Amino acid sequence: MNAALTQLAADCGLASDAHSPLRLAFGLACVQRVRHLLEDPEAIAGLDVLAAFTAGTVDAATLANAAERLKAVASHHRGSQSLDGSAHAAVSATYAVANALAGRALEAASYAAYATVYAYGGYAVQDLSAFEPEHQWQVQALQRLLDDAATQRSARPLAASQPCA
Repeated sequence: MNAALTQLAADCGLASDAHSPLRLAFGLACVQRVRHLLEDPEAIAGLDVLAAFTAGTVDAATLANAAERLKAVASHHRGSQSLDGSAHAAVSATYAVANALAGRALEAASYAAYATVYAYGGYAVQDLSAFEPEHQWQVQALQRLLDDAATQRSARPLAASQPCA
């Protein structure tokens, strides 16, 4: 568990409906870091849908369909045929995508961190310090997104935020 990320998310109200775009953007940022661990073409396609949605090139219905599909894909992941422990990394990465698509950013971050560490080898998940670099990156990434959102809000002209008469 990333306590610093959980605290930052609580402090900024990340769970609120108003922050849905931020949750999706943060989830996307986390899962892009584990894209190379994805094995299922549907999981990769789901990640691409999330990227397209955050870029504004697909609609909410497409996102919802991808989220529903990835929920099933993640729960039925066959794992990997490799012997190096990456089966768990691939499964965790797929769950990260499923959660990111569903707007569950903290869960996506958690699965992405687990996938990253598991890719080192199964032994690594027993060492909590192995998670620290990814956990630190996640806190910094969410803070950057929050800072960017605040900058964009303050840069809008006052007239643009006023209703037309």
